[in-house]
Amino acid sequence: VPRQRCPDLADVRGQPLAKRVLEIAASGSHSLLLLGPPGTGKSMLAQRLPGLLPPMTEAEALESAALASLAGRFTAERWRVRPFRAPHHTASGVALVGGGGIPRPGEISLAHHGVLFLDELPEWDRRVIEVLREPLESGTIHVSRAARQSVFPAQFQLVAAMNPCPCGWLGHASGRCRCAPDQVQRYRRRVSGALYDRIDLAIEVPAVDAADMASRGVLDGNHGSSAVRERVARAHARQID
Repeated sequence: VPRQRCPDLADVRGQPLAKRVLEIAASGSHSLLLLGPPGTGKSMLAQRLPGLLPPMTEAEALESAALASLAGRFTAERWRVRPFRAPHHTASGVALVGGGGIPRPGEISLAHHGVLFLDELPEWDRRVIEVLREPLESGTIHVSRAARQSVFPAQFQLVAAMNPCPCGWLGHASGRCRCAPDQVQRYRRRVSGALYDRIDLAIEVPAVDAADMASRGVLDGNHGSSAVRERVARAHARQID
């Protein structure tokens, strides 16, 4: 079975703590929130999570392929490749959870056995992201329409990212942030406490020092995707045993 081609974790400069937390999230199938100003590597980290997960089993691959086929998106090249779905924050509820006259799977089902990445979490319509609460707990989504009802599997690993404040620069060394404390509080309250409660891990992703960004020293092999993937696979095996 060909190894899935995913971006390598070694490409991310700096952020050793974020890389470690990403490994922990992969090992325990934990949902994760990345909090930090623009340009710190939040999206890069999220994109590398599928490459840290163990290879898909035959049963997982069949379920993922069946859901992709229902949406008309399956290709042979994606066989046994863990999905990575990153819908835009303007996506509708139907696009996210599924539906339509003839119900079809949405983004959360297309991310089944893979990763669902929601960037700019507070910018999402609150009513839309609230529907994530059910599948995060049960691993399924019930879609009810006048004509019929459908149940789609949705066992995805959620990774969300957000800025620390409305302008995005709170805590940055540049001191660019001018947001008042009440503005920061209102911004973070756009996401409900009930959804926050269903996110297992949260970490700040600070700006990387310019020297670290410019450095082209030898990359630490312990933080490359292949090395991390081996440790994650051993952790999964211990949990099964």
